[in-house]
Amino acid sequence: MERKTDEVMPEKTWRVVSHYGIEVLLRSAEGEEKRAPVDRRASLVVGDEVVWQSNGLQQRPRVRALQRRDRRGRIRTVASNLSAMGVVVAPRPRTPDAFIDRAIVGARAVDIEPFFVANKSDLGDGVALIDHLRGQWPGVEPVLSVSAVEGYGLDAFRRWLGNGARAVFVGVSGVGKSSLMNALLGDLELAVGEINPQTELGRHVTTNATLHCLPEGGELIDTPGFRDFGPVAISAGDLAAYFPGFEGALAERCHYRDCRHRTEPHCSVLEAVKAGQIRTDRHAAYMALQDELAQVDRERR
Repeated sequence: MERKTDEVMPEKTWRVVSHYGIEVLLRSAEGEEKRAPVDRRASLVVGDEVVWQSNGLQQRPRVRALQRRDRRGRIRTVASNLSAMGVVVAPRPRTPDAFIDRAIVGARAVDIEPFFVANKSDLGDGVALIDHLRGQWPGVEPVLSVSAVEGYGLDAFRRWLGNGARAVFVGVSGVGKSSLMNALLGDLELAVGEINPQTELGRHVTTNATLHCLPEGGELIDTPGFRDFGPVAISAGDLAAYFPGFEGALAERCHYRDCRHRTEPHCSVLEAVKAGQIRTDRHAAYMALQDELAQVDRERR
């Protein structure tokens, strides 16, 4: 039967699953994939939803976009329309605590749930790493102990993602994100980098973010490794609400509504530090990040 010319076809929504500079790979809800040309200056990122119209790709509004500020102050959007963010760490190379703090704050500020993936758990100090994660960031769950090489913990990870999560992996180079993706999906054959024995830093291997569907359900986005993660979506005054480890103290309201939790009297955070409920080094890390955000706030004015 011939379709009436005035009948409106329903718009089909596609998701950006990879970006190659001059084109993007799109995937529909039914699993169909197409490549579409884009301008190099296009702001599309993996996870974005688009409608393909006669005049090109029309982006739908983003929600829960994970962004970071690099060392030069430039804002980078990592991925969008996320529900969770896995901070991948390993006994070697060591991930700086400040990187983890910034990643957690950046995720929480846009309603993305952070969790930990402790890779290379087959190494001798894997247990110590788990203890460190649970002691330093007790409010971040789950803490998934896995080994991409031995296959340990991967089934539990697949079950957790299978609940419908769309998660992104972030982490410094060398912690094994590509190895983990290969182990979870089996047929990716992503390149795996080596760790420099002198610097104990990893080499960048993944060059662009890619979204993968797991057979058991859920979606996972791999990203290039990076060594800095400056939060974007918050100001210095808002930091405490997202800083890991302050959750219990902030349940008790401070005397001043605009308390910065530094030297103010009757501050619930400072009282928790005094009582040993928040370690002094954690409070010092908070103040260092708050100073950094305050400088950004001043530069914006």
